[in-house]
Amino acid sequence: MRANMDFSPYYRSSIGFDRIFDLLEKASAPQNSDNWPPYDIAKVSDDTYRIVIAVAGFRDDELTITHEPNMLVINGAKPENGDVQYLHHGLALRPFARRFELADHVSVIGARLENGLLEIDLRKEIPEAMKPRQIVIDSGPTKKPARRIEGEAAAA
Repeated sequence: MRANMDFSPYYRSSIGFDRIFDLLEKASAPQNSDNWPPYDIAKVSDDTYRIVIAVAGFRDDELTITHEPNMLVINGAKPENGDVQYLHHGLALRPFARRFELADHVSVIGARLENGLLEIDLRKEIPEAMKPRQIVIDSGPTKKPARRIEGEAAAA
């Protein structure tokens, strides 16, 4: 049994994290959907990830991958074949939709279907404007000591 967490104290002291708190609340809610088709998520390197979904029996034209803002949606559907009368239908070739929440700046860099496995490669690319940069401290104009002109010193 999961305990629901109350994130309201964090809302008072943080700005711009409401999307993260919403995701945490959704993740803590019980999921009523089935876990078909099975999948793996792997971290390939520091900024590269791979999702592998078991889609045995599906061709590439029966699968769609849609990259929406902060969401990756994979759909699979087989066309209806009314000519075949099954005596036993044990293959799980039913339509499916699998959704993955993506962090900001994660993009899909490729997908391939091989041996019944759909592999989707992802990369997190932080824009140059958002990367940390060092700020040069300007000390302002330097004051040079006033030059004395000898003629003015003698006149004084």
